[in-house]
Amino acid sequence: MAKNACAITQEDFQAKAAPLTIKVNGQTVVADPKLFSTGSYGWYYSGKLTIEIDGKPYQVQAGLNLTLVGSKPAQ
Repeated sequence: MAKNACAITQEDFQAKAAPLTIKVNGQTVVADPKLFSTGSYGWYYSGKLTIEIDGKPYQVQAGLNLTLVGSKPAQ
């Protein structure tokens, strides 16, 4: 299957990408632009959130990767 090329270069992404504001269960988190160890790039968030179950608060660990399709370099 042919790979789709990313529409933005890594250099342009690094220079121009802004943090993304994301709501998770009503809580606002910020995913920062990141170059991943695989060579791809996108946004990343990691942190703790509070989720209620049956009216009781529980802490959860959240991790989110938003990777630009086609940003991983050819191997």
